[in-house]
Amino acid sequence: MRFRQLGRTGLRCSEVSLGTWAFASQVYGSVDDSSAREAVEAALDVGINFFDTAPLYGTSECDGLAETILSRALGSRRAEVLISTKFGRTSTDPSPNFQASSARASVESSLSRLQTDYIDVLFFHSPFNESEINDNVWGELEKLKCDGKIRFIGHSVSMFQDTKDMSLRWVKEGRIDVVQVVYSLFNRETASFIAEVGSHDVGVVARESLANGFLTGAFTKDSVFPANNLNSRYSREEIAERVEQADRLSFLVRRDVTSMAAAAMRWVLDNADTSTVLSGAKCAEEIRQCAAASDAGSFTSEEMAKADQLHQRDYSAA
Repeated sequence: MRFRQLGRTGLRCSEVSLGTWAFASQVYGSVDDSSAREAVEAALDVGINFFDTAPLYGTSECDGLAETILSRALGSRRAEVLISTKFGRTSTDPSPNFQASSARASVESSLSRLQTDYIDVLFFHSPFNESEINDNVWGELEKLKCDGKIRFIGHSVSMFQDTKDMSLRWVKEGRIDVVQVVYSLFNRETASFIAEVGSHDVGVVARESLANGFLTGAFTKDSVFPANNLNSRYSREEIAERVEQADRLSFLVRRDVTSMAAAAMRWVLDNADTSTVLSGAKCAEEIRQCAAASDAGSFTSEEMAKADQLHQRDYSAA
């Protein structure tokens, strides 16, 4: 596993990291506690040191189940890793709440579930527009930093076209240290944003880089997804189109990139402005496949050009 600087934070993060949304939300199918624990343990074994979670990753009855699962799996190894979590949305009440009192309450609850004294990166969890942000939240975040409860502040970007200008302004004003953003072979609309963020020495955490599983080679045009699975929203025509596009990109699988998942992650890592790429792995084998991308060599200019030529359009993100 290779490591990169997380922007100006000074933190060294593994090139491949583990996101925990799937552990509790069941958005990609059922994940039992033992599989989630084994995924975390496998991640540690292959050198992953960056783990991303959130209070939203839970159920309608219980916030932050993924935080609790992560904490239990890490056990005494907390000091070896970097943990990012979020604030502003919870699973029991996912409506936005980006104000001072809720920020502090959210951090305190996350610290308790994570069984830690500090959070390495605290992300705004996907505000959809600037009117959702209460001005008093910035002062409270600075207080939380002074209290030693959070180290750095980030923005997890959703509704990209609606919120990219807000995020870039925060970057330029020095308000945030890290962004988390969708970036994949299927969705490249954030490429110029990533380049500009990188020019300001702000860390970039790439997410949904396996395109909700379509870039793993696991699906066929006949795949059927249960109602609670994110991919159930796609028509039969779009499922077939996504599968066909993934098949066309399979030429990226080669001797040192032995799976489509690793190839998709490697492509993201070939962007030097990317600090780390999140895997949403549900089990140990999936995280091992993704982690292999870090040890693989970069794609050649010819391979990158062919992948660009095959890119027909950006597919919607989760």
